[in-house]
Amino acid sequence: MIRVLVAEDQSAVRAGLVLILRSAPDIEVVGQAADGEQAVSLARELRPDLVLMDVQMPRLDGVSATRQVVEEHLADVLVLTTFDLDEYVFGALRAGAAGFLLKNTDAKDLLEAVRTVARGEGLIAPAVTRRLIAEFAAGPARRPEADLTVLDALTRREREVLSCLGEGMSNAEIATRLDMAEATVKTHVSRLLGKLELRSRVQAAVLAQELGI
Repeated sequence: MIRVLVAEDQSAVRAGLVLILRSAPDIEVVGQAADGEQAVSLARELRPDLVLMDVQMPRLDGVSATRQVVEEHLADVLVLTTFDLDEYVFGALRAGAAGFLLKNTDAKDLLEAVRTVARGEGLIAPAVTRRLIAEFAAGPARRPEADLTVLDALTRREREVLSCLGEGMSNAEIATRLDMAEATVKTHVSRLLGKLELRSRVQAAVLAQELGI
């Protein structure tokens, strides 16, 4: 079972999300939060596998809540947003969100997104994610300290995997591209995240874009 905490301040939207999630036999909604502070508190208490996090919430915004949840290793975070190129999303990705999802996503795709993140695949809706990564990397939020020397710790294969992440590729797509087992790809992703001190695949993808690899 994938244990999910839903954090959304609009009660009608929250109820709809919960209804969809509960329709899946492999997903369990373990808690509901109406603001960011409650989301962090419940994440500490319930230790869900994933937090479905709205970015615009009272008391504590979703970006700040995401940062706390990720820094405390409480759960993966899948961010909900109304806009696909929203400044809040950029902040959430910087905070370590595993991915993002538009609120107008249909029920089937919502369930698959939750399953995808739970598998450790952080890039949701690759076509949209690639737009986001490209826009983010080209924007004013670009990190000035990002330079190619950060790649010195990576092996050649890890650099290749990082480049694929920058293209928004899934583990299966990377495995096909580089002619390796999917389990091996997962190992490389885990190692390069650790070496680069990144919290998520999405952050790695953004870095790859920033470095132009």
